[in-house]
Amino acid sequence: MMQKAKILLVDDRPENLLALEAILSALDQTLVRAASGEEALKALLTDDFAVILLDVQMPGMDGFETAAHIKRRERTRDIPIIFLTAINHGPHHTFRGYAAGAVDYISKPFDPWVLRAKVSVFVDLYMKNCQLKEQAALLRLQLEASGNEPAIGGALLGELSARLAAVEEQAESLTKQLDGTEDGGVAATAAHLERKLAGLRRALDALRPGTD
Repeated sequence: MMQKAKILLVDDRPENLLALEAILSALDQTLVRAASGEEALKALLTDDFAVILLDVQMPGMDGFETAAHIKRRERTRDIPIIFLTAINHGPHHTFRGYAAGAVDYISKPFDPWVLRAKVSVFVDLYMKNCQLKEQAALLRLQLEASGNEPAIGGALLGELSARLAAVEEQAESLTKQLDGTEDGGVAATAAHLERKLAGLRRALDALRPGTD
């Protein structure tokens, strides 16, 4: 059974964190609290997260500064960030959020269903990416065990191909669900996953006997 995804909730107000937990509990994933930008960065040092919900207005290190630190770290730069804000200063304020690396920008009070749906998409993408990494690691180990021979056993190759096909099918289904979406961040993340899947498929096909 695949391990649950972790979702990082960053807000300096406990009641807001409680509300987010209530909204996202239906996703049945691991919700991690952080009451400040500093706490968020500390959590990101040790854990991997599917998505970060980040409040903009916080004392000390605000959301923009926190996002900048996240995007500067190689380990965390690809984690999707959804900004949550209780104020709206117009297009310039929104642009600053996207410039800081956010994939979405939601003003409070937000629709709980919409927020849950957006987070769910990023959790699904994260899960597919984890599956992809597992298949790539398995392939790498088998290649090392075979002494990097040009072709590996047919039974093993078939098993690897079947596992990859399952991930490809799930990714294709998710892409169809996202077809026509106006959310650029979601679309870009899905496209990145598709490219990685295609690369792994090419590598696997190259191992088949008779392939140049």
